[in-house]
Amino acid sequence: MRSLKTMALGLVLAAATVCSAKELKVLTIGNSFADSAFRFLPAVVKSVPDCKIKMDRANIGGCTLERHWKEHLKAEGDPNYKPYGWSKKKRTLREILSSDKWDIVTIQQGSHQSWRPESYEPYAENLIKLIRELAPQAEIVIQETWAYRPDDGRLKSWKIGQTEMYDRLTKCYRDLAKKYQLRVIPTGTAVQITRAKTPDSEKFKITPSSERKALKWPDLPKQAGDIVGQAYWMKNRRTGEMEIRIDPSHLNRRGDYLQACLWFAALYGKKASEVKFIPDMIGKSDAAFLQSCAQEALDTFPQVKK
Repeated sequence: MRSLKTMALGLVLAAATVCSAKELKVLTIGNSFADSAFRFLPAVVKSVPDCKIKMDRANIGGCTLERHWKEHLKAEGDPNYKPYGWSKKKRTLREILSSDKWDIVTIQQGSHQSWRPESYEPYAENLIKLIRELAPQAEIVIQETWAYRPDDGRLKSWKIGQTEMYDRLTKCYRDLAKKYQLRVIPTGTAVQITRAKTPDSEKFKITPSSERKALKWPDLPKQAGDIVGQAYWMKNRRTGEMEIRIDPSHLNRRGDYLQACLWFAALYGKKASEVKFIPDMIGKSDAAFLQSCAQEALDTFPQVKK
C-alpha cells in the first residue's frame, strides 16, 4: 500500500502539472495582425481563474513569411543586424526564439499575401524548421488572418471581393496546416462569422466620398457593423490641416476582443464564455456575442487530425 507521504507527493505533482498547463509562454512571429492579440489577451487570460500568460513577439508591420526568413538570414550573416523590436531592445529571431522555453509559437502570412498560395513556400518550411531547432518544446500554431473590409482599395486592385479573399486565404492556411500537421487559430473565420451574424440593418455600409469630404472635425464616417476597420482624424504634415484617415484592414477594438477570446479558448482548451474581462468600450451583451462567434469559429473550423 502506498504511504501517505508518497500519495501526497503524487497529488502535489499532479496539481503542478495542471497548473503548468494553464501557465503558457506564447511567442508570435508575425506582423500587426499578431500585435492586436496583445491588446486584450493578457487581461482576458487573467480574468479566468488559474490561467496565466507570458507573451513576446517577433513582429514587424506588414511582414510576410518571406521577409521573416530573409531578415533571419541577414541577421545570421551580420551580428550587428537585429531587425526585431525597438531602438533600445533590438533582437534577432534566433535570440527571441532562444530567450525562453516557449509553449506556443505562432506563425502567419502577411495579410496582403495571405490569399496567394504561391507566397507561402519555401519560407514557411524554413521558419518551421528553425522554430523546431531552437524551440523544440514549443507547439507551432498557425493564426489564420482575415479578409479586409469592403472599402479597402486593394480588393478592387486585386479584382476580388471580401468573401473571395476569405475563401482563398482560408484554403491557404488549411493547406499549410495539413502539410505540417499544425493547429490553426481561426481568427479569420471568427471575423467572417461575426460579419455574417450581424443583422442586415446593422451591417457596415461604405460612406460615399462626397459625404466623407463634407464632414468636419470631430465627426467621423459611420463605422458600425464590422469588427475590422476604423476611421480617425490626423494632421496632414504637408498642409497642416486635419484629415480623416481610414484603416480598412486592421481589427478595431471589438475585433481585438474577439481575437483575444478566440486565442484564449484555442490555447487553453476552455470556453470563450469563461472570459470575465470586458473592455470599457464594449457592452456586456456585445461581449457575449463576440465570445459566441469566437467559440463557433473554434468549434467549426476543420483542424488537422493527427
